[in-house]
Amino acid sequence: MIHNIYDNLISLENILNCWNEFKKGKSKKYDVMEFERYLEDNIFKLHSELVGLTYRHDPYVKFDIYDPKHRIIHKAEVKDRLVHHIVFKELYKIFNPTFIYHSYSSRDNKGTHLAVKNLSDTLRKVSSNYIQPVYVLKCDIKKFFHSVSHQKLFAIIKNRVKDPKFLWLIWQIISSFSTPVENFPQRERERELKENFLEKKGLPIGNLTSQIFANIFLDKFDRFVKKRLRIKHYFRYADDFAIVDQDREYLEGLIVLIENFLDEKLDLKLHPQKVEIRKFSQGIDFLGYVILPRYIVLRTKTKKRMFRKIKAKKQKLDRGLITKESFNQSLQSYYGLLKHCQGYKLKLEIDKYIE
Repeated sequence: MIHNIYDNLISLENILNCWNEFKKGKSKKYDVMEFERYLEDNIFKLHSELVGLTYRHDPYVKFDIYDPKHRIIHKAEVKDRLVHHIVFKELYKIFNPTFIYHSYSSRDNKGTHLAVKNLSDTLRKVSSNYIQPVYVLKCDIKKFFHSVSHQKLFAIIKNRVKDPKFLWLIWQIISSFSTPVENFPQRERERELKENFLEKKGLPIGNLTSQIFANIFLDKFDRFVKKRLRIKHYFRYADDFAIVDQDREYLEGLIVLIENFLDEKLDLKLHPQKVEIRKFSQGIDFLGYVILPRYIVLRTKTKKRMFRKIKAKKQKLDRGLITKESFNQSLQSYYGLLKHCQGYKLKLEIDKYIE
């Protein structure tokens, strides 16, 4: 249990240190430049509000992205994103050591590439070097970020954090957003209106704190899978997860157990169109890659999206809207993506395209 951390957390020294970390890679953003223009005044004002427990989160700015599917992003003001950074760092320090190894999202030295590599290695071992049949149950949670219960999340955090002031600040962030009813399909709106009247739900996609909140919330599910169901080969990245076993019927039997736990304990549901069991030899589509015996390839949708983005960047470069340096940085990130799969031919295609 963690006590008496708030005063150190909101010290001017810590706020300034977090500001210097926060602004890395963002120093040319207009809103960040505006905040820094009056940095001393802004930092002292924020510090005063945090000391006096008068801090209030400002409304979010909503915008849409299509990458590749439609997502609604809610962006906080710079002041609030700085507070998110402060809270994220402390919660990460408290909770990260307790997370299971095979939770890969938003954690140092983890990420999609290691998740795909470790899943691939496990498939090789369980299949006895691709000889024995092996299956993967792959699922994701329906509207996960929209569906996280504020009260349930806060109750989980309160089990570890006992500093009342820090809990107050955490609640300011959790309660700063709730899923708009219009984001739900028509048939679900009446039910959600009733439920949200009684209990607020939802984390804003785009918040740094939403990432640690997601891991804290789903850690309860991770422990159910590992401790209660005693599943050995389980991999989770955010709300996507995969379970490996040689017995297809065993995996089929797990689905109802998983559904019941998510519904009863976390008020979550599996996405009905995204629950599947596949044989390893058919290819396992996971986190942008397809894992096959002896090699990994880029998912077709990922490949098409990559070429679409490169084409758009090249057009901007040709029109003088971005620098050669900016274009090359983007290119290197795509080359990095290809290092984790059979990507040599794709790299040649990219090289030929940009000549």
